[in-house]
Amino acid sequence: MIVGFGFVLLLLGLTAAPPAEAGSWSPGAAAPVGSPAREPGTREYGVRPKALTFKGRAFDTCRAPSADTMRRWRASPYRAVGVYFGGRGRACRSQPHLSHRWMRTVRDQGWRVLPLYVGSQSTCVFARHKKNVRIGRHPWKQGTAEARDAVKRATALGMRPGSPLFLDMEAYEYRNKKCARTTLLFVRGWNRQVLRQGYLPGFYSSAASGVRHMELSRRAGVRDLPAVVWFARWGVKNGLNSEPVLKKTAWAPARRIHQYAGNVKERHGGRTLLIDRNLMHAPVARIG
Repeated sequence: MIVGFGFVLLLLGLTAAPPAEAGSWSPGAAAPVGSPAREPGTREYGVRPKALTFKGRAFDTCRAPSADTMRRWRASPYRAVGVYFGGRGRACRSQPHLSHRWMRTVRDQGWRVLPLYVGSQSTCVFARHKKNVRIGRHPWKQGTAEARDAVKRATALGMRPGSPLFLDMEAYEYRNKKCARTTLLFVRGWNRQVLRQGYLPGFYSSAASGVRHMELSRRAGVRDLPAVVWFARWGVKNGLNSEPVLKKTAWAPARRIHQYAGNVKERHGGRTLLIDRNLMHAPVARIG
C-alpha cells in the first residue's frame, strides 16, 4: 500500500516534503491511502473548543463603512460584518475607516467581525480581474508567506489569537487537475501557518467550485484543510445545513457561513450600502 501511494504521488509530480501528504490529491486522481477522512476543526486541527461564535445574520461589503454608519445600521437585522482586511487580491485596497480603533468601536456597538483576506488566486480563476494575482510556482511557500502577512495585519487591527481569518478564493476550475493541486497546496500552506500562529483558518469560495474542492479533499482524507467554510450560493433559500455539495456533518456544528445573496442595496438608519447577505453559525474575531 505504501509503495502504491508513492507511485501515485510520483505520477502526479508531487515529491516535495510538505506536499507529499494526503493533501496532494486532486479531483480525478487516486484517493490517498492510509488516512481516513477527518473533520476539520477538531483538536487535531488546533481549533480551540472555546472559540467565540455567533449565530445569525451577517453582511459583508467591499469597503468597511464608517463607525457612524455601523452605528446606524444597528437598525438592520444584521449583527455581524465581514471586512476585507488584507491581501494582494483585495478589490478595495483603500480602507480609510478600518483601524484598531474602528474594530473596538464596532465591537462596543455590538457587532461581530468576520475578517476576509483576499490573497493570491487560483491559477485557473474564472474572474478576469483576478488573473493578475494568480498563485506562483511555489504554492506551499507562497501560501505560508501570505498567511504570515494575514496574521500580521490581523494583529495590527487588534484581532487576537483564536480569531478566524478567512482566505477568499474566488471561483476556479477545480476539475483542472494541475490547477487543483496547485490551489490546494497554497490553501493548505496558508491554513497550516495561520493555525501555527494561533488563529483559525477559514475559507471563502463559491459552493460549486472552491468549497466543493475542499469537501472532496476532506472526503479523501486530506489534512491542513480549513477549520471554517464560508460558501457562496446565491438565489436559494438561506440555510446552513442544506448545501448540496457538503455532507451534513462536514464543518458542523458552528463552522459554516452561507452567503445567499450578493450586490444588493439596503438602507438602514438613513444610510445605504451595497452588500452581500449571509447567514452564519461560526467563529468571529476576538478583538482586544
